[in-house]
Amino acid sequence: MPEPTLELADIFRQYGPAYRQAHSLPLHQHRLMQAIEACRTPLLGGTVEWCDHCQFTHIRYRSCRNRHCPKCQGAAREHWLEDRRAELLPAEYFHVVFTLPEQIASLAFYNKEVVYGILFRATAQTLLATAAERLGVELGFFAVLHSWGQNLHFHPHLHCVVPGGGLSPDHQHWIAARRRFLLPVRVLSRLFRRLVLEALRKAYTAGALHFFGDLESLRDPSAFAAFLVPLQQKEWVVYAKPPFGGPARVLEYLGRYTHRVAISNQRLLALQDGQVSFAWTDYRDALRKVMTVPAEEFIRLFLQHSLPSGFQRIRYYGFLANCHRAAQLALCRNLLATPYSDLLPRPTDYPKLCLATGLCPKCKIGTMVQLQVLFPCHGPVPMLVDSS
Repeated sequence: MPEPTLELADIFRQYGPAYRQAHSLPLHQHRLMQAIEACRTPLLGGTVEWCDHCQFTHIRYRSCRNRHCPKCQGAAREHWLEDRRAELLPAEYFHVVFTLPEQIASLAFYNKEVVYGILFRATAQTLLATAAERLGVELGFFAVLHSWGQNLHFHPHLHCVVPGGGLSPDHQHWIAARRRFLLPVRVLSRLFRRLVLEALRKAYTAGALHFFGDLESLRDPSAFAAFLVPLQQKEWVVYAKPPFGGPARVLEYLGRYTHRVAISNQRLLALQDGQVSFAWTDYRDALRKVMTVPAEEFIRLFLQHSLPSGFQRIRYYGFLANCHRAAQLALCRNLLATPYSDLLPRPTDYPKLCLATGLCPKCKIGTMVQLQVLFPCHGPVPMLVDSS
């Protein structure tokens, strides 16, 4: 993929200072913007590297490693996928998406940590309880939080990747799912709806929810109760795709979802006269379109998807829960009678990982040797050098 001519960092460097001065931002958003602006520039320092095969020399500036930075997620994604190889099972995998209604999304906008936590817990309880009741199995799955649509509007939802089967209650057998969509979507939707609404009522009673702007009237208990009534009758969106194949396809699929940020640099098209143009796909007609907004509005759209400090956006449940994942996976492999080596993808499936760990970006043969350490620049920033 060709290098993008416009980056998110360019927009932040040019319009970020004025935006921060005009708006009262939480500390984590200040840090986010400053990290992206400094990423792979002399501000963070770096190293001078030399290829021992073709003698290519270049400067590699350090990455900010912020999880919202589009330039830092490639290597993080490849390392994460490398770790996930040991967790693959020889089964079909399903993709299930749980989406919050627009009214609940408006609550989440001002109560991200609380409502996102409710979203994770309700989703996990829904899948685990329905699988135990309908299939008689203990599932193992992980969920990834996304809060954006293609047009950057606020749209919180969870992507769940679930193996097509699970452990029997006595952990003596592996029971494969027989349904095309793993579990009945309508059953999932109604249980999910009930769990989320119950959790919201408890959070309101505990004083954990805050209301601003158009939602200020919900501070009154009767108004909040009336706000939830229509949601009890509405059909909530739970989307389940057909199985998308075995372990090799799962890795390819996961790479598109796990470390994605709200917008990639490749989708940024132009920054001109204070206007930002970016590409987006309208899924209603499957057409690629261009949206142009003022730079200030673009920054606002991006920052609304920032996560609270320390919030985990990838979580594991069932037999993949962190506390007993290794033992349960070993048990699953024994029950499935599949050699571990058969599950591992070929090393050629990870070219980006190789490039991120010292392979020469020019000849793809030699190893980059560190010649000099460049300390962070605290004065005027010199002309930037391509560090890609």
